[in-house]
Amino acid sequence: MQKNNSYLPKISQSAIYKLWAASEYEENGTSIHATRMSYFSRLIGLAYGMTDEEANLLLLASSMHDVGKIGIPDSVLLKPMELDNNEWTAMKAHTTIGAEIIGNHNSVAFRMAKIIALTHHERWDGTGYPNGLRGEKIPFFGRIVAISDVFDALTTVRPYKKAWSEEEAVEAIKMGSGSQFDPSLVPLFLDVVPVIKNMKKNFNNA
Repeated sequence: MQKNNSYLPKISQSAIYKLWAASEYEENGTSIHATRMSYFSRLIGLAYGMTDEEANLLLLASSMHDVGKIGIPDSVLLKPMELDNNEWTAMKAHTTIGAEIIGNHNSVAFRMAKIIALTHHERWDGTGYPNGLRGEKIPFFGRIVAISDVFDALTTVRPYKKAWSEEEAVEAIKMGSGSQFDPSLVPLFLDVVPVIKNMKKNFNNA
């Protein structure tokens, strides 16, 4: 975790790192998905033109995107096959649970984190969840995290699937441009893919 964020009050930093750690307990504590995808989100943010401070806030906020999964039963979260309708409804609730856990806070990072937790599974075409938001009605930070979240999830082993190759995952992001993902952000993701691949390799070797 990146801990050099002197512009945040110490109490906010401490709370963020605790929620970040809680997010890493997804899949029996073996996953560092939240860490990887938050760094990928930071890269996309920088490619968009964010300042270092803005991108670092995005990194911290996006690290809490899946904190709501601590409220999902292991029988659903770790099921090694396709979820049925009731299980899928339960899984989708991690977005609203996460927003509730983060709650209302004066901290910019926490406000951003709540938005991301709630909206990172919304889709550009309006078919996402939990609220079926469409296009630019989806908050900008949620649109960035949607891309980095999917890329890392696709390239990671999960109980219900094998890891895709990085090339397959990149093609999936391309195919989702304008339907699942903001078409203005996909080219920025593609620009930083070489850096993301190298970063991912470093995480895997850590």
